[in-house]
Parts: sequence; structure tokens; C-alpha cells
Amino acid sequence: MASYGMNDVKNGQKIIVENQPCVIIDTAYVKPGKGQAFTRVKYRNIKSGRVVELTMKSTDSLEAADVVDTDMEYLYSDGEFWHFMDPTSHEQFTADQGAMADSAQWLKGNETCIVTLWNNSPLIVAAPTFVELQIVETDPGLRGDTSGGGGKPAKLETGATVRVPLFVQNNEVIKCDTRTGEYVGRVK
Repeated sequence: MASYGMNDVKNGQKIIVENQPCVIIDTAYVKPGKGQAFTRVKYRNIKSGRVVELTMKSTDSLEAADVVDTDMEYLYSDGEFWHFMDPTSHEQFTADQGAMADSAQWLKGNETCIVTLWNNSPLIVAAPTFVELQIVETDPGLRGDTSGGGGKPAKLETGATVRVPLFVQNNEVIKCDTRTGEYVGRVK
């Protein structure tokens, strides 16, 4: 297994700490006026979400995690698990609620998602950056409503709720940013 030394660690790298997969979120190389240089590493446990800070000396190393990010097609949800398929090998994987997090509210079927696999099981599922979904319920807009003023909540076909401009109506298809949960525009 590969390992990272004090000068090799970078933001975004996946590592193993106490047999748990983690991702490095911040690194700082420190050269004090007196004494040895060191690297301060801040990492987040992927499973629990806990953030921990670690100081690495020149003799320390961190083990690289055997984590793979792959594009997979979302198939369906059976209520408890979400099912994905690798488009090249047609192998199917099931993800639980912990792996899905907020991504579940943006998926309706056949979207390509980035699935992070650790020991051949889904660890994190990232929904596509932009999705096009139909509005199933929103308040009616009034004559004279413009895009400049306010907004209203709209419930989408997947169950997600997004704030939309006043002129957007029921049954319209809109584009949403899954990272922020915001309305981007109407789809023609």
C-alpha cells in the first residue's frame, strides 16, 4: 500500500487513519524559527464526518486509502437502499442512507453519479452537479410578478423543495444545482 510523507500530502487525498477512510481537507507546511519543520494536516473521516487535525514530522507517513471514484448509473431505490450499476462491467452496487446523504433527494432514475468505493462498497454518492426536475406543487404566480422580487417554495418530483421565482408555475421543468440546492433556470 502506498504512503504519503510530510511533503507528499495534498488537499483532496484519501488516507487511512485508524482503519477508517479519511480525506485531507487542509495542509500547512510550517517552518518555525527554531526546531524542525512540520506539516499540519486537517482531515475529515468520510464515514462519521468528524474533522481532526494532525501534525506530521519528517519521519511520519500516512497510509493511502484504497478508494476509487467511479461513474455509475443510478437504477432505483427500494426504500431502504439505492441501487447503482457500473456501465462498463454491469456490476451492481447498493448504497445505504449514510452513503447517499443529501444526494437521494435529487435522483429520479438513470442519472450518472460519482460513487466513491472503499473495499468494493459505496462510501459516498455524489449526485450530478445539475439536474432537471419537474415541479409538482407550488403556489400560483400573479400577474405582474417579476424575476426581481422574492420567491416561493416549489416541491419537485423527487420530493426536494427549492426556492423558485414567482413566475414559475406547476408542471414546469427546472434546472437545479445539487451542490447548493438552488434554482438555476427553466428548461425549454
